[in-house]
Amino acid sequence: MKLNRILLKLSGEALEGKQGYGIDPLRLSSYAEEIKSVVDEQIQIAIVIGGGNIFRGLQGTVEGMERVQGDYMGMLATVINSMALQSALEKIGLKAKLLSGIPIDPVCEAMSRRRAIDYLNAGAVVIIAGGTGNPYFTTDTASALRAIEIQADAIVKGTRVDGVYTTDPEKDPKAIKFDCLSFGEAYEKNLKIMDLTAFTLCKENKLPIIVFNMNKKGNLKRLIRGEKIGTIVS
Repeated sequence: MKLNRILLKLSGEALEGKQGYGIDPLRLSSYAEEIKSVVDEQIQIAIVIGGGNIFRGLQGTVEGMERVQGDYMGMLATVINSMALQSALEKIGLKAKLLSGIPIDPVCEAMSRRRAIDYLNAGAVVIIAGGTGNPYFTTDTASALRAIEIQADAIVKGTRVDGVYTTDPEKDPKAIKFDCLSFGEAYEKNLKIMDLTAFTLCKENKLPIIVFNMNKKGNLKRLIRGEKIGTIVS
């Protein structure tokens, strides 16, 4: 699969590193270098980051918070993570533009398809924060929506495991890894790749999802170069 423009989806929890909370500067720096290695290959890259290391809207709801308020707090958490990544990318010499489903002047511009594509074509990394800008939608759904809007070749989902397995490989040593799956197979097997809304968007728009281990140095670059890394869902 030839990839010229990708949307990289990262979880907020991934930024915790070994701290178990917040943003680990070492992990942030490591991710920035991985992203730079792909930009150096002339690949256009947009990024969506979750906010779970700071706040989860659903968790707040369970604890008695009103759902809509909690979801907006979660969106703001993604803006904080995105600002941190923007700073890390600029520190190593990359152009990084921050757009958001929730425009916050002067921190970030409002997300628009045309603006995002113009920045990508100009050689900038585009970080898209603020989810979809609406409550009741996850950052999985936001990443699927943004990938379709910018006409990405695939969603590249960075995780801490090296693909999709029959069960959680961190808990089950007998878990079996899939090299490739159809959307239908993934749905029938009830594999938790992305939430159902995001998954349906990808299926209907024929947008492949590649799940891989982002924490292994050089993996993102190897994936872009066509090596068999992770699991492809298409």
